[in-house]
Amino acid sequence: MKLWGGRFTKPTDKLVEEFTASIGFDQKMAADDIRGSLAHVKMLGACGIIPQEDADTISEGLRGILQDVREGRFVFSVENEDVHMNIEKSLIERIGPVGGKLHTGRSRNDQVATDIHLYLRRETKQIIALVTELLQALTDSAREHQDVIIPGYTHLQRAQPVLLAHHLLAYFGMFARDAERLQDALKRIDILPLGAGALAGTTFPIDRELVAKELGFARMYDNSMDAVSDRDFVLEFLGASSILMMHLSRFCEEMVLWSSTEFGFVELDDAYCTGSSIMPQKKNPDVAELLRGKTGRVYGNLFGLLTVLKGLPLTYNKDLQEDKEGMFDTVETVKGALALFAGMVRTMEVRRERLAQAVKEDFSNATDLADYLVRKGMPFRQAHEVIGKLVLYCITQGKFLADLTLEEYQEHSPHFEQDVYAAIDVRTVVDARDVFGGTGSKRVQAAIKRADKAISELKDWVDEAMKVEPLD
Repeated sequence: MKLWGGRFTKPTDKLVEEFTASIGFDQKMAADDIRGSLAHVKMLGACGIIPQEDADTISEGLRGILQDVREGRFVFSVENEDVHMNIEKSLIERIGPVGGKLHTGRSRNDQVATDIHLYLRRETKQIIALVTELLQALTDSAREHQDVIIPGYTHLQRAQPVLLAHHLLAYFGMFARDAERLQDALKRIDILPLGAGALAGTTFPIDRELVAKELGFARMYDNSMDAVSDRDFVLEFLGASSILMMHLSRFCEEMVLWSSTEFGFVELDDAYCTGSSIMPQKKNPDVAELLRGKTGRVYGNLFGLLTVLKGLPLTYNKDLQEDKEGMFDTVETVKGALALFAGMVRTMEVRRERLAQAVKEDFSNATDLADYLVRKGMPFRQAHEVIGKLVLYCITQGKFLADLTLEEYQEHSPHFEQDVYAAIDVRTVVDARDVFGGTGSKRVQAAIKRADKAISELKDWVDEAMKVEPLD
């Protein structure tokens, strides 16, 4: 007999039972469900809604189930539909009819919403912690490679030389914003829906503030109908995760390019690559490629839930059962991606000699040559034209700018003097960008110090944030 079966005269069709059951995936929230129930029954006892003796018995039974869940002994059943019914049915079997008092003053609607809030709050904090580790890996690599210059690109064409550390810190900025987005999303995740009942509240004199304090929620939903139907906080998490995965995917694309023979800028560690079944010479950057591919999976989870929600009237509808699988999948995908990518960054070998050669084999110092003429008094537009023609001359002659004689320079403009060679030296070109946010060595050193400070503050935040998450 179903716990809700009093109104029904025949059992649920087996196919319907299997189709509508969510226990195959929502059992991930078993510990969260029990945590919410422990807080709820504590409140029921404190408010005199049920006898304190019954509340204590229920709490003891729930803790026993929690122990079984943690140790893998709890058996979930499709017949009991979802994680809530599985746990409540088991509770009643263990402690008798008194277990049926647990559900006093609540509905599965506000119960499941609470579970999702608890689950996502904890997982979001863990993801922020993993982002912090990636930020640390990027900063450590930037610090180690402060002297390395690489080609900078626009349109995937050589543009201007930059420090590798500057390039890495560009991704630091992206992932730091991801951490900020997730921290901000927590403001909407950290809201208690329990007490909203099915949609209109409850007739029992419950104390929602007590439950919120017990579960560590910062605030409560103001409206019971909003509480049970809101999934904005899941959408926001999926949106922030999609942006994070996009950033990872962009970096993965560069890893794939940089590790190719055509670029040869880095060597990825063997632990993050695979071979070919037929070509023995191959070393494929499969981890970077797969992380790039999984970005689409996370995007799909976001658009899937947006589609589910777009046509739902208030309040709860069975469609909302589709809110969890994509969320669970995104959590696992993002956590795995962050851990893998941090390891890949830490273990990659930067091919210094190849990079030193690469930055001498292009015209990425052409802008500095134009700036050189500007300093000699020539208008920039005129200088731009002179250098454009000079580059064309080099291409026809099979030379680079550093290969030209002073006479060849002066054939294009009398403003060129012997100091032109110092002006186009790649190190000079890099350090000339001595502005806040620029690639100059001193500016990058200062940026690394700012990154260290940001990481320290983020780690302190994570330590403080996780204090409210233990179940006991």
